[in-house]
Amino acid sequence: MSTQTVMEQTAVSKSKPSTRAKIQAMGGFLTNMVLPNIGAFIAWGIVTALFIPTGWLPNEYLAKLVGPTITYLLPLLLAYTGGRMVGGQRGAVMGAIGAIGLIIGSDIPMFLGAMVIGPVGGWVIKRFDNLLENKIPAGFEMVINNFSIGILGFILLLLSYTIIGPVIEAANEMVTAAIKALVETGFLPLLSLVNEPAKVLFLNNVIDQGIYYPLGMQETLKMGKSIYFTVASNPGPGLGLLLAYTVFGNKISRRTAPGAIIIHFLGGIHELYFPYVLMKPLTIIGVIAGGMSGIATFQLFDAGLVAGPSPGSIFAYLALTPKGNFLGIILGVLVATVVSFLVTSLILKLDRKGDDEAALTESIEKSKTMKSEGKQVFHQSTADAAAKKINKISFACDAGAGSSALGATTFRRKLQKENIEGIEVKHYRIEDVPKDSDIIVVHKNLYDRTRLSFENNEIITIENYIGDPKLVKLLSDLKEQ
Repeated sequence: MSTQTVMEQTAVSKSKPSTRAKIQAMGGFLTNMVLPNIGAFIAWGIVTALFIPTGWLPNEYLAKLVGPTITYLLPLLLAYTGGRMVGGQRGAVMGAIGAIGLIIGSDIPMFLGAMVIGPVGGWVIKRFDNLLENKIPAGFEMVINNFSIGILGFILLLLSYTIIGPVIEAANEMVTAAIKALVETGFLPLLSLVNEPAKVLFLNNVIDQGIYYPLGMQETLKMGKSIYFTVASNPGPGLGLLLAYTVFGNKISRRTAPGAIIIHFLGGIHELYFPYVLMKPLTIIGVIAGGMSGIATFQLFDAGLVAGPSPGSIFAYLALTPKGNFLGIILGVLVATVVSFLVTSLILKLDRKGDDEAALTESIEKSKTMKSEGKQVFHQSTADAAAKKINKISFACDAGAGSSALGATTFRRKLQKENIEGIEVKHYRIEDVPKDSDIIVVHKNLYDRTRLSFENNEIITIENYIGDPKLVKLLSDLKEQ
């Protein structure tokens, strides 16, 4: 990395965080309310797929589990988790108290409400505890702690039942009506115009966990399935793009895309194809076309899933496909793949500017320059591996369970291969990265968001989780260390 680049990155770190970074942070927060509870959502999806009247094994007695689970258990889990993220265990209890008021006062599953009231409850009790910190007389801690949650929880319960719940229910009905109108007019595929660019900018979790999953759960309760689970999670568009790069890309992309295909399509980590779109922004047209054609196919066959596929792999898709929907789901993924492949291939063949040897040579020279700049700038760019002992490297991403896990595992194996010991390499969601991390590794599009939480830590920004030059440089410096 050049001195100029270092100066530019430093300037960025001191500037006001971008709107995109703040939205990414919000999406990450929503994701981390949902991810710990995905198992419960899948359990509910399996019960629904099996025992409702149109399921694989219709059973009137066992089907009674479906309604109460989605009405009470799932929203309470979301609110409990959200409250805990903000205010610890006491925040979790406050979040659950607030959520039950929403649930009792509403006629719909309160997923959106739970995602709001949980963090609010956690924030309220956290603020209260901060105000009384070091002010509670000895021996009265338990009494004050219990009664504070009791009294504040009582107030939040009343507010959520009488005011907050109805407001959220009205907002939910507005969003639902708007999207249903889109479905009835046949324009649902147009959602890809928003979904695909948002995914590439790492805003996919805001859309999926914040909008489509709650709507999908509500529809599944009535219909036994929902197309909303498929509109942003279809692995087909990304697969088609990676296949096009495998066939028509430059030498680097042809070498790396096949590995990305396996992780994306089978592992469900969609972040793997984002750098390929960013490499040639015009290819976003290919994934948009693939997404639109996939949604149109799902609509044509009236196909849907019983729960949100997380991660969005083909295995999750097939596991959550209800009876009678396999043809539509498989064709939706296949059509999206073919369309994305054809459009992206055409773009790559027409735009050859970055596919010649000059581009490859430039990348190699850039890596050499980064390495030759030495230890004097490495402290500011790639965490000063030569100047100080590196003990902890943290890979971070939006949810801490996808691309960061892949990056950490890959880099850890490279350290083992080089017999480099004593360095802890783990993966986290951005906000959970330990403050004592010597190096934080994130995708370049998540740099601003990372700086929101880590103003003084060294951050390495990468573009690709497989063979990125900066990770090669870091490994080389660790070998010298």
